[in-house]
Amino acid sequence: MNVTLIFLAAIGAIIVWWLAGQRLTSKPWLETGSVQLPHHDSADQSPVPAVKIGLFVFLGVVGAVFSLGISAYFMRMASADWWATPIPRLLWVNTAALALSSVSLEWAKSEAGHGHMQRLRPALAAALALAVFFLAGQIQAWRELAAAGYVLADNPANSFFYMLTGLHGLHILGGLAVLAHTTVKAFASEVATDRLSLSVELSAIYSHFMLAVWLLLFSLFAGWANDFVDLCRTLLN
Repeated sequence: MNVTLIFLAAIGAIIVWWLAGQRLTSKPWLETGSVQLPHHDSADQSPVPAVKIGLFVFLGVVGAVFSLGISAYFMRMASADWWATPIPRLLWVNTAALALSSVSLEWAKSEAGHGHMQRLRPALAAALALAVFFLAGQIQAWRELAAAGYVLADNPANSFFYMLTGLHGLHILGGLAVLAHTTVKAFASEVATDRLSLSVELSAIYSHFMLAVWLLLFSLFAGWANDFVDLCRTLLN
């Protein structure tokens, strides 16, 4: 249990560090001096939009849900009826697709900030297509495991694999709906408005977070997280 808490604390530290980089910890009321007229270059110090704060709150809840699932995974793993589920090779391809989707959204975020609509549109389309490919690949990985006899109720490891990957897939699907709407708006717009740029930025943040969650889950299923736990046990002993 102590090892699990250490592992989750490491995850929490990474999340806090990432959120700090998004300027959520800034205190604009402490940065103002005497009353002055606003300058044209004050946009860089504008407050964080409410929708962005709402996204971070939602991601915090999602992170807590996955942390509980991972904690339960570690505790259940010590049972005698636990047999590790083999990792389909397709998951490597899926991981690469999700990573490239996240990179494409970061590219789209940069192009939206510079107002380059001709580059923004293909970046969003690529991110959307790669995310769809990831979901399709996950379904195919499920089918391969089921065909090999690793069904949901066979053993606890299988149940956790289907549950956690399914939960992650549902969150990816939700992000896809927003990304598809943003992509349609980008193709229908002539210029990159502030609202469109914000939508692209939020999609990028969400994609990066879900990529981080998937990399954590993938390391868990591949056994790399177990090596980390063994290292923690060695250090504690």
